This record gives sequence, structure tokens and C-alpha cells, in this order.
Amino acid sequence: MDAHALRRQGWTISAIARHLGRDRKTIRAYLNGERTPGQRREGPDAFVPFLPYCRQRLADDPHLWASTLFDEVSELGYEGAYSTFTRACVDTRSARIASPAMPPPAGTSR
Repeated sequence: MDAHALRRQGWTISAIARHLGRDRKTIRAYLNGERTPGQRREGPDAFVPFLPYCRQRLADDPHLWASTLFDEVSELGYEGAYSTFTRACVDTRSARIASPAMPPPAGTSR
């Protein structure tokens, strides 16, 4: 049953939260229209400010180890986790490799 329907029936926010297995603050946010059920909030990506630096480093040395690059950006102020960083690096490398503006590697054809 929907939280809005339970609220119309006179249920308290605490009772709705217990019934649906959610936190009171989450139920209150749903009822106030601040959140949509089933959708997570997107936080700011901590990697974005370091993207140009990482792209340049990877362009300079395509075989650069992720742990070395992580150490470098950590010294520059990156506070995210190593696993988040490596995921972002893989996405960056994939986007760079898949870019149609880049010529194919030597000895291959598209």
C-alpha cells in the first residue's frame, strides 16, 4: 500500500514507516513531495574536479597504475574511496578509447 494512502487513512508517519520498513524521515520526505519512491539522490561526484588532471596523466602515460594516480590525486585533495576512483578511471579510459575523434591504434581497423 502507498504511503499517501496510509496517511489519508489517518496513519501516523511513524506507523507508516514501521509498516513499510522505511525511516520516518524518508516517509516524511515522500509525503512532502521532496523525494520520489524508488529513486536515489545523486550526490556530487568527487572525481569530477580531478578529471582533467587524470586525463592528462593517462595521456602522458597510458600504462600508469591506478594506485599511483590515486596517490597523486589524494595528495591534491581527492577524498573519495579507491574503488570509486578506479571505477571513474575505467569510465574515463573507456570514454577516451571509444571516442570517434581518436584514431584507431596502429595495426587495427575500424
